[in-house]
Amino acid sequence: MTSGYDLNFHGDQETGDGLVDLAVNVRVPRPPDWLLERITASLGDLARYPDGAEATAAVAAAHGRPADQVLLTAGAAEAFVLLARALRPRRAVVVHPQFTEPEAALIAAGHRVERLILRAENGFELDPAQVPEDADLVVVGNPTNPTSVLHPAGVLAALARPGRTLVVDEAFMDAVPGEPESLAGRSDLPGLVTVRSLTKTWGLAGLRIGYILVSPDSSILDISGPYPPESGLMDRLRAAQPPWPVSAPALAAALACAGPRARVEAGILARQAEEDRRYLESCLIELPGVSLPARSRAPFVLVHADGADRVRLTMRERGFALRRADTFPGLGPDWLRIAVRERSVTDMVIAAWPK
Repeated sequence: MTSGYDLNFHGDQETGDGLVDLAVNVRVPRPPDWLLERITASLGDLARYPDGAEATAAVAAAHGRPADQVLLTAGAAEAFVLLARALRPRRAVVVHPQFTEPEAALIAAGHRVERLILRAENGFELDPAQVPEDADLVVVGNPTNPTSVLHPAGVLAALARPGRTLVVDEAFMDAVPGEPESLAGRSDLPGLVTVRSLTKTWGLAGLRIGYILVSPDSSILDISGPYPPESGLMDRLRAAQPPWPVSAPALAAALACAGPRARVEAGILARQAEEDRRYLESCLIELPGVSLPARSRAPFVLVHADGADRVRLTMRERGFALRRADTFPGLGPDWLRIAVRERSVTDMVIAAWPK
């Protein structure tokens, strides 16, 4: 618990046997067969230590960047732990409401964290002027979990400057058709770090695979800690990471998901999720006492409802797991996050909603 919020609570803690899962944002119940085949084929090489060079090169090529700007990780969660270990911020600012792991990792590493709370009355939109000028670490999600807001790329790019590390969590960006506001291809912004995940779109939460993209202009002047007085952020991240951090099956998944077939399929999934989200929103807004303050762009919806905590428990009794949102700084007991599923599931959810 930190300032009344349980930063270590996650959606999988809401699920259970017999419950329809709308609490976890993994978008498919299992990886597609072609991806499972690639992962399974890697199992014959488990006696060898994993070599991430090929997968790293493939991920880099997918974003039009050199391989030395990519670091593969055991999911996005490990990326935040590595950043917390590698950085020595004087003034760290985390933009909330958002995924709580970045702040939890910073606190665990002994850093003091300030919160910039975006407001529902403004649609949880970010004004760059809200960020303190002397913040040397800024963390923001895009699209943001749990608000589902997609910040304009120009707004986030305006936060980048020499002497500041700007961490943009793009774990759900591949769920946005065309990825119009992504900064993953930008290597010209000083101090930019983009975090991506492959677990959401491809049903790989149990495999743990993600990556970090680091701007080449990310040197850090720091006379404290175990690192050389002046070293690049990527060097520090690699030093903070244990040997062979990504397993051979996870590397096989990364290689497959960086290919052209996967990118085409991800686009199809994103467009379908967008249609399903709009249907979910159109149904939710008709429920009494329910409002949707944010303009959603991700495969989940943030819902405000009077007595949402009671709604969640009632829905659980009726067979549905929804994600409580009062663990996200800036939100309270009248908020829920609902994952987007196919229309037939949405119809069942609306029928079961307490009237």
